[in-house]
Amino acid sequence: MTSDPEAWLREHRINEIECMVTDLTGMPRGKILPRDRFLRSLTDKSLRMPGDVFYQTVTGEYPEPYPGDETSPDMILHPDIATLRRVPWYDDPTAQVMCHVTWRDGSQVETSPRGVLQRVLDLYTADGLVPFVAPELEFYLVAKNVDPDYPLEPPVGRSGRAESGRQAYGIDAANEFDHVVDDIYDFCEAANVDLDTLIHEAGPAQLEVNFNHGDAMALADMVMVFKRVCREAALRHDVYCTFMAKPIEGEAGSAMHIHQSIVKARGGKNIFADAKGKDTEVFHHYVGGLQKHLASAMPLFAPNVNSYRRLRADSDAPINTHWGFENRTVGLRVPESDRKGRRIENRVPGVDVNPYLAMAATLACGYIGMRDKIEPNKSMEGNAYLVKSQGLPRHLPDALQRLHRCKELREILGDTFVDLVIAVKQAEHDEYQDVISPWERQHLLLNV
Repeated sequence: MTSDPEAWLREHRINEIECMVTDLTGMPRGKILPRDRFLRSLTDKSLRMPGDVFYQTVTGEYPEPYPGDETSPDMILHPDIATLRRVPWYDDPTAQVMCHVTWRDGSQVETSPRGVLQRVLDLYTADGLVPFVAPELEFYLVAKNVDPDYPLEPPVGRSGRAESGRQAYGIDAANEFDHVVDDIYDFCEAANVDLDTLIHEAGPAQLEVNFNHGDAMALADMVMVFKRVCREAALRHDVYCTFMAKPIEGEAGSAMHIHQSIVKARGGKNIFADAKGKDTEVFHHYVGGLQKHLASAMPLFAPNVNSYRRLRADSDAPINTHWGFENRTVGLRVPESDRKGRRIENRVPGVDVNPYLAMAATLACGYIGMRDKIEPNKSMEGNAYLVKSQGLPRHLPDALQRLHRCKELREILGDTFVDLVIAVKQAEHDEYQDVISPWERQHLLLNV
């Protein structure tokens, strides 16, 4: 964004900078520094945080037994100046910046989500390739809910009424929330977040935003900023924005579809299509890698207990790893495109993912497919929901077992990181098991 951070900060009269890393859950954590202290940290490596920030569960607890270094050594935060952006919702001029992290000896922090994505991208770089991605994010606006025992409800729109029924692609339905959407677009423009289109999705007050395709790391950074933008814009209008995968019973879940293509670093040629626009052998191998390893990577595509409520037949979400052309019932869709735009859309991830890890996982699966020359199944024609085999894990413990056993993903993502994911997500599931749901009280209290 700028080659001279000091000049940029002074130009925008910024006196505070939020220096952020993203934990396993996708929550931004970090430190807020005054301008002069931030500028000094760029050279003296004085910006530090405990390394165990990546070991926290979604509730802020730590797994038992603790899988990390109990002495909790510091790691060094290195602000990525290319990610320096304004934070447009504060009254006082403030900036935010993403950081990559190392240990004091300069070695990489194996558990950093941003570092895990970089590790995967480095494999492509070594082969002279560049992945391009374009995420699509679905999310709900909901009425404020301060009591977690009560179900979420749609907010009141401009008409004075809460939306009911399904209004996919409805223009007037989307305009009901212009007051929130306008702030989202204004904030994104000020924060240099590049959006493409916005539509109304199937659920009440459910929206979808598409990003323009680009560098995977830059897009993961943008997704992180975009989630903050949406939450802040919604709060300005006394509603919530939620990125839960399945926030409302009986309604569609929310996904983060990832479109992906691979180009040669020299010349920028898309390797998924030949000169005649036909699918290449390497394209089929990429699809084969996704088919073979997607189920094992599910803790990074469906990381929470709530994630698996979305992945049900006839629910606008995939339940298997079939692939097909212009087929939205499969997990892996190939949209109609010309040679330059040939891509594969991974429809499995929920919007509750950590974007760095979801992109790392899908690119890792495809990379393994190309490396090992994995052949895909025949492309699916017709309704993939009619196939009896689910194909994907149906709950978090099953997904964690599959990841634990997958040697190929361990090799790509790193044993330390994979073991951390398993420990943190198992701890979250154990805590979830302590909760008695309303369904259990409703149907079991007096009937069993």
